[in-house]
Amino acid sequence: MTARVALRAAGLMASCLVAGCCPQETRPGGNVGGGADGAGPRGGVGRMTARGGRIVALRAAGLIALGLAAAWLMPRPGGQAGVAGQAGAGGADGPPVAYELRFPRPQQRWMEVAVTVTDLPPGPLSMRMSTASPGRYARHDFAKNVFEVRAADGAGNDLAPVRSAMARWDVGGHDGTVRFTYRVYGDRVDGTYLAIDDTHAHLNMPAGLMWGDGLEDRPATVRFEPPPDRGWRVATQLYPTGDPLVFTAPNLPYLLDSPAEVSAFAERTFTVADPADPDYRPVLRIAMHHTGSESDLDRYAEDVERIVREMVAVFGEFPRFETGRYTFIADYLPTASGDAMEHRNSTVLSAPATLAGQRRRLLGSVSHEFFHVWNVERIRPRSLEPFDFEDVNPSGELWLGEGFTNYYGALILQRAGLAALPETLARFGSAIETVERGPGRRFRSAADMSRLAPFTDAATAIDPTNWGSFFISYYTWGEVLGLGLDLMLRARAADGVGTAVTLDDYMRLLWQRFGRGGATTPGVVDRPYTAADARAALADLTGDEAFAREFFERYVDGHEVVDFAPLLERAGLVLRPRAAGRGWLGGPVLRFERGGARVAAPLRFGTPLHDAGLARDDLIVAIDGRGVSSPAGLDRLLRDLGARRRVTVRYERRGEPMTATVEVVPDPARELVSLEQLGRRPTAAQSRFRAAWLGSKAGF
Repeated sequence: MTARVALRAAGLMASCLVAGCCPQETRPGGNVGGGADGAGPRGGVGRMTARGGRIVALRAAGLIALGLAAAWLMPRPGGQAGVAGQAGAGGADGPPVAYELRFPRPQQRWMEVAVTVTDLPPGPLSMRMSTASPGRYARHDFAKNVFEVRAADGAGNDLAPVRSAMARWDVGGHDGTVRFTYRVYGDRVDGTYLAIDDTHAHLNMPAGLMWGDGLEDRPATVRFEPPPDRGWRVATQLYPTGDPLVFTAPNLPYLLDSPAEVSAFAERTFTVADPADPDYRPVLRIAMHHTGSESDLDRYAEDVERIVREMVAVFGEFPRFETGRYTFIADYLPTASGDAMEHRNSTVLSAPATLAGQRRRLLGSVSHEFFHVWNVERIRPRSLEPFDFEDVNPSGELWLGEGFTNYYGALILQRAGLAALPETLARFGSAIETVERGPGRRFRSAADMSRLAPFTDAATAIDPTNWGSFFISYYTWGEVLGLGLDLMLRARAADGVGTAVTLDDYMRLLWQRFGRGGATTPGVVDRPYTAADARAALADLTGDEAFAREFFERYVDGHEVVDFAPLLERAGLVLRPRAAGRGWLGGPVLRFERGGARVAAPLRFGTPLHDAGLARDDLIVAIDGRGVSSPAGLDRLLRDLGARRRVTVRYERRGEPMTATVEVVPDPARELVSLEQLGRRPTAAQSRFRAAWLGSKAGF
């Protein structure tokens, strides 16, 4: 019997056991824990009758049969199976855990989950809900949305789950089998949570699936049961089977790293030959839930293909995707939150946007997330491997994992012809300005900022903070480090210093050392790197250990910023003042009201108003004897004042009049422009440098 035939036979067996043996009144819509209308408790779990117990036992048996057959489809160690169904069940630590996901009343925004676990050792089963999600670095208490938790043994007898911690339920007294059921609410379309309504189910697995402690190495089967007559299908990186609604995962890390979109989504697919092995042609799939037209999606798919082709040119080859394909799961809906999240063989893209109006802007997230296929998902810092699903995951290497990805996200759009040069330069110029002027740089390095991700990456807090003074995003600082290192390497090559290499070569070396070749266990990285490894790789690439040491000590672990002006000049680009001759007080956040302008947020360290002693909630009444009543009036005043001038500021603090002497300084804001924007022509050498850096590597 082939694996596919075995799976179909098991599916039919399970269907017969469930549908053929369950009286109609006990299985309305296949609900778990729902009465005839799906709303009330069901006797099969909450009020077990003799017949209900038999039903649960039969359903469990059906799932066991399905799971055992689906185990045929699990990947072999190495994670290099090109097509699901060609690999055996290597390394499974026990029979598969069987999940059933149902959406009987999607308009009420909850999902029903049943988890069947067999072959358990004596003692309580501890069911856990994650508090962390792959690609997110902060803590998220997903268990807060769980309700109606129930359990039964293999004979259908009620068990009593005990909530022993906020995200833990212990189930004792079982007979080696536990059928654990619950409902979970979800109403946020993004890369972290769940969203269920009458148009789709958008699932981030850590927010929806519980798992058994100690069973992390077991494979899993996942059966989706969409509402009837809606045409919902499933898009996911989980391993497909012969049943389009049944999928498998080789272990818990892969399962929880596999988001899913269940809806009547639109779909496009394309293939791209691997530059290093033309016989390997992974399938790239776009599954989109949106409000746009088919022609909008066609144009989007064409642009995504350009990004893919340009991106693979950096590394010279694709990873061997475990299922032979990669899926872009996109939800562009009015109710969506703007987000993008990487996963091993897929990404989640969400935004309250339309393809017709914002297609080019949306491609930025596509570019960033697809670079993660290599960087972070496979070139992975040791601080994130293995991923801890029950705690935060701090990392000092996010300047490389996220920041370099940010740089390439913009660079690839430029190379692929999907961004105009002024747009790209404005992006890079803004990043440079943010890091150069950010007061947080005096307190922390780029590596330090990376370790603060658990406080900033979609984290929530209600106490006021002063992150404007203490924090610079590792995305932005890392982008600036990537830009700086790329330009420094290209300048060295142009000057004949050391080996002629670029940042593309550095990323390719990291890929070859730490990412290439797959993993012994699917979804688990065998050779994660450390910061010392990244530094050693740079030294080996350049043949210049002193250069690598200086770059890391000054710019990664230190507080300095690369001197960009002479490097950018080589490409015919200029960093120039944005508002020459204008005075600057620090760019405070002000709320204009009767009597003046109130300081509405903490003043940034080192700015003129901060150094003069003003603070949040102070009411600025006059500057240099002139009233402050509107943004336009303040702008005129600063232009008139110019710079390097001491002025008197009158303000009130809790109603008490006060004065301070403030030194107005030149506005430090700069912008990055090309010589062409200034009406000048670059030299031949500048044009060559720019083309080698920003030009297409894929022939566009």
